[in-house]
Amino acid sequence: MASLKSLAKETAIYGMSSIVGRFLNYLLVPLYTAKLSAESGGYGVITNMYSYVALLFVILTYGMETTFFRFSNKPGEDPGRVYSTTLISVGFTSLLFVALVLLFLSPIASAMGYASHPEYVAVMAVCVAIDAFQAIPFAYLRHKKKAIKFASLKMLFIFLNIGLNLLYFVLLPALYEDYPEAVGCIYSPSIGVGYAFFLNLACTATITLFFWRELTGFRYVFDRALLRRMLRYSMPILLLGIAGILNQTADKILFPFLCTADNASRELGIYGAASKIAMIMAMITQAFRYAYEPFVFSKSNDRDSRQTYAIAMKYFIIFTLLAFLAVIAYLDILKHLIAPDYWSGLQVVDIVMAAEIMMGIYFNLSFWYKLIDQTLWGALFSGIGCLVLISVNVIFVPRYGYIACAWAGCAGYGTAMLLSYFVGQRKYPIAYPLRSIFGYTLLAAAIYTGFKLLPTMPLLPTTALKTLGLLIFITPLLLSTRKSKKPLKKQQS
Repeated sequence: MASLKSLAKETAIYGMSSIVGRFLNYLLVPLYTAKLSAESGGYGVITNMYSYVALLFVILTYGMETTFFRFSNKPGEDPGRVYSTTLISVGFTSLLFVALVLLFLSPIASAMGYASHPEYVAVMAVCVAIDAFQAIPFAYLRHKKKAIKFASLKMLFIFLNIGLNLLYFVLLPALYEDYPEAVGCIYSPSIGVGYAFFLNLACTATITLFFWRELTGFRYVFDRALLRRMLRYSMPILLLGIAGILNQTADKILFPFLCTADNASRELGIYGAASKIAMIMAMITQAFRYAYEPFVFSKSNDRDSRQTYAIAMKYFIIFTLLAFLAVIAYLDILKHLIAPDYWSGLQVVDIVMAAEIMMGIYFNLSFWYKLIDQTLWGALFSGIGCLVLISVNVIFVPRYGYIACAWAGCAGYGTAMLLSYFVGQRKYPIAYPLRSIFGYTLLAAAIYTGFKLLPTMPLLPTTALKTLGLLIFITPLLLSTRKSKKPLKKQQS
């Protein structure tokens, strides 16, 4: 129970940085959608470019975060040596990547559809390389349980990014109209959406300076034999990661090539903006992952570890279902995070969140093959899920547009989730409380259906009724918590 309390505490810290940070980062969504109209396709460019960045980040870290946790906790391994070798390896490959992109910038930009703006590609290549390198000291902070510094640096990046974006998308454009000569030395309206990428690079580079304690004060050692062993462990994770991130980004990467609409960037921008509202699922999943990954490996030898994983899964599903219902309940308010000309995409919010829940469950299920060092299973499951997702996109996007992208996510994650569960129960059985999980799932489905069947009413009574639905959902959890405490109170008395 103490270990679960520790997990809850760390999840709270990571969760605050992730949820509050992402919420603050949402300020960029209304900002971009207000300053970059749907018709201009500017937000579509941002959505497309960051999808490439997410994929490249996974490739450039090649599973070394998880591998670092695994080897740092292995008996007989020197954690300092593991950290140093990991830093050098990821740093070298990141520099090599930047060099290759700059060398072949023109053909790469043309292939991506940015022949007229190769600077977007160059800037984001440098940015993702720095991000990949930073992933290792960030992992080191998690390993050392320095959750506060981890959260502080994540928040600092977000505040810097928001501040600079407000400066370059709101303040300087307004000043430029009255003082073009004075402001023109630091701002040019012709750069437009490009500022989103330049400012990201500036913030990312700044955060690197705060890792001086994690990057100095020790002797750098590059252990080739250790690296070979780590790579044997990490390569399946890389394949798993590529397949996993393609499940999240393939639709946005492929969409400009598949969409038959006249303005594919406009349609992608609408889909990307609406999907942002659904990302509260990703916030919870990420917050849970930051605390859960080092927790799992540190408890892998405990006698009751499987029971702990089962309980953690149950509460993860409950809280993601609660988050799902909360977003649906308050969607009429949350939709104002994006400009009205993007509201046509709100139809995908429910579907994208359902896919995010499946992804979170799949992530929690994935630890069985990591704990028994059979990560090839994860690559297989994610690869099959990715093929399902890409197939649905290729077949249905030309006919149905971005709504097919949302359903493709459900199909891909659902496939990977089911495969991991059924194979995992044979290889590493865990007695998940399925009856309780299904009970909460059916309750959430009933409340969701009730939300959808509500007649059209003013905002206040509608919101009140939906809030009542949320209270109904959490009532069984509160009752079970109170019931579990009663024996303890009796025993103390």
